[in-house]
Amino acid sequence: MASADATNLKIVTKNFGVVDSHKLSVYTQRGGMQAFRKALTMGPAALVDEVKKSNLRGRGGAGFPTGMKWSFIPKEAKTVYLVINADESEPGTCKDRELMAYDPHMMLEGMLIASYALGCKHAYIYIRGEMMREARIVEDAIDEEYAAGLLGKDHVTAAGSFKLDVTLHRGAGAYICGEETGLLNSLEGKRGWPRLKPPFPAVKGLFNAPTVVNNVETIMNLPDIVTKGGEWFAGTGMGKSGGTRIVCVSGHVVKPGVYELPMGISSRALIYDVCGGIPNGRALKGLIPGGSSMPPLDASELDVPIEFDALMTDTRIKDVEVKPGVPFDLGGGRKLKTMAGSGGVVVFDDTTDVVALCARIMEFYAHESCGQCTPCREGSGWLARVCRRLANGQGEPGDVELLANVANGIGGNTICALGDAAAWPMLGFITKFRADFDAKLAHAKTRRVAEAAATASRMRVVP
Repeated sequence: MASADATNLKIVTKNFGVVDSHKLSVYTQRGGMQAFRKALTMGPAALVDEVKKSNLRGRGGAGFPTGMKWSFIPKEAKTVYLVINADESEPGTCKDRELMAYDPHMMLEGMLIASYALGCKHAYIYIRGEMMREARIVEDAIDEEYAAGLLGKDHVTAAGSFKLDVTLHRGAGAYICGEETGLLNSLEGKRGWPRLKPPFPAVKGLFNAPTVVNNVETIMNLPDIVTKGGEWFAGTGMGKSGGTRIVCVSGHVVKPGVYELPMGISSRALIYDVCGGIPNGRALKGLIPGGSSMPPLDASELDVPIEFDALMTDTRIKDVEVKPGVPFDLGGGRKLKTMAGSGGVVVFDDTTDVVALCARIMEFYAHESCGQCTPCREGSGWLARVCRRLANGQGEPGDVELLANVANGIGGNTICALGDAAAWPMLGFITKFRADFDAKLAHAKTRRVAEAAATASRMRVVP
């Protein structure tokens, strides 16, 4: 599908604005559950193949191909779990809560389809504890589907009988539980610490059984994939990324909000055409493209599409560096630019104190570190303290290099990606906005010189 045709395409937000869209009766009147009925006439293997054809990628942060993830479940597995990650805790991200509030039955239909394809009999939704409104809506939706016989009752399928039970579990608000293995530990009643991998959840996940963890937005794409076909879905996207993309835009834009957009739209078109530009005619300084854990883009990098691979590989985006001329190594010689992440786009104009912004991000990750890994436990706090010192005008010579060295020591050296979530934006901000950090150091030096001169003057005063 040409991008012009895809501009107004809505897949997961097509019921936004419809009165009572969260009710099963309205959902079915608008075609809901037809995809599930069609799925039951297909074999599970055929459904997995269709999802592979669709080029659906995870919308929770990593962008991993969904069909491939499903295929990792061992064929001989007798018990399989599906867990929906609705913990959405990445700063700047607020899409999944809106999807659940407006259209919980699309999520549940996606779960029914996925569970049938995977051979899952009991699925879980792990929702962030602060999402009280959404938890009530989803719980009511689950009750409606039990009453309608969609959940908890046998269905005749092409592969025999199928029945699914769904449990909604509220978390306690820990950022670390957005990481899939930390989430699984929390769901089991344990401390929400990420697990060493391998084994991966597809082999040994919830209650030691093979498990697939999918994001809310990811799973909500399944009904249209089943109804219209994987090739159709792939054609609506760009490259190896099928479908549309939801972004949540906040910060210095005229029209912040949650938008479902074509994969190929650029950051420039997103800011100026969709969101109405920067308030008061200010100039754009930069943006964070995928939640606060992603390296930022500066004003010269806006013409790159928001698609997963483009943000990771497009040469118009500068490589994140450990020091000038030395790129950060992701492993195997791969360089870091940025990533689409969770879709949280944070825009900042030329009035922004970039160092203070970076310090606030570092403080968040220091606070949310679970403490299991030494590089993250010690390093994230170190980054927060030094960056805050710089932001407050009390920086010391060598602080910028210290920040880069500490971040480089954290990146890639922790069990989960929380360490990277602190290290990558730290290195990215220094790479793109080094002048702002140097200006803070110059200001601190000027202040210290002035204070020293004033002290010396007082000491020379003779009574």
